[in-house]
Amino acid sequence: MMDRRTFICGSMLASVIARGSAGAQPHRNVPRIGILDFSPIWDPFRHALRDLGYIEGQNVAIEYRAQEGRREPLVQVAAELVRLKVDVIVGFGAVAILAAKQATTSVPIVMIAVGDPIRTGIVTDLARPGGNVTGSTILGAEVSPKRLELLQEVLPGLARVAFLYNPANPANVLHLQDIQAAARALRIQLLPVEVRTPNEFEAALTAVMRKRPTAMVMTADPIHRLHVDRVLQFAAKHRLPTMHQLREHVEAGGLMSYGASLPELMRRGALYVDKVLKGARPGDLPVEQPTKYELVINVKTAKALGLMIPQALLLRADEVIE
Repeated sequence: MMDRRTFICGSMLASVIARGSAGAQPHRNVPRIGILDFSPIWDPFRHALRDLGYIEGQNVAIEYRAQEGRREPLVQVAAELVRLKVDVIVGFGAVAILAAKQATTSVPIVMIAVGDPIRTGIVTDLARPGGNVTGSTILGAEVSPKRLELLQEVLPGLARVAFLYNPANPANVLHLQDIQAAARALRIQLLPVEVRTPNEFEAALTAVMRKRPTAMVMTADPIHRLHVDRVLQFAAKHRLPTMHQLREHVEAGGLMSYGASLPELMRRGALYVDKVLKGARPGDLPVEQPTKYELVINVKTAKALGLMIPQALLLRADEVIE
């Protein structure tokens, strides 16, 4: 895993490079891809592009933009990519895609790992999305009951679960509704923890600990994903087991994750980009749903928390991190 200092330095360098290229005239025979994010999660996407024959800096140009550290709304950041006349915009999650959709109705948009593209208003139909957006859904909210059930297997008598979410993210709001319904069915008290900005983490997490949660569920919201190390440090300090959507968070020290494979979704995103660059219309390309969900367990974290993972659960896991 990349440490935060290296990540920030890399992001700053990428930002300088991206901004430096903004004033240059694009070579129209070289397609341009706009990525609305900065983070190491895009490595599988870039590798998949390379496997498809797209070599960055040779026969394809990639422009990176993100809101982190900037005052402008994300839609203005997306508008920068539109002004650069990129051939396709790619984004992770509902917030980025909604911003891109607001910035343009003509530039093709490929979404990756959006929680619920229909209920968030991104597309009207998965089979024929129409408009200028297509891609993949992570269906994060729809597997909420399974995540709570997995926590119950590790923590018999599970009574109170904190749910870290961003109320400014429409997909997170829907996720909250779904996990609240699942919690009621399982007779678990859900404790919502609202964090919109990095400055809110400490106060929000400290406040919820007064309600003595037994565990915490974390979404894949971009702000939370970028600052997952802060969340995991807090959880370790307070001996709080965590459940995640992304396996990458378990590799970073979380207890468990259950969800679609993000690297695979990234690779699939590259295939969408390839089709769009070859002339396919986004509205004609069906939105893909995950065909497999991964269960990843960090045994090292479990031992640090004094937890014994049932053998039956370990046998069902797709990966066990020792």
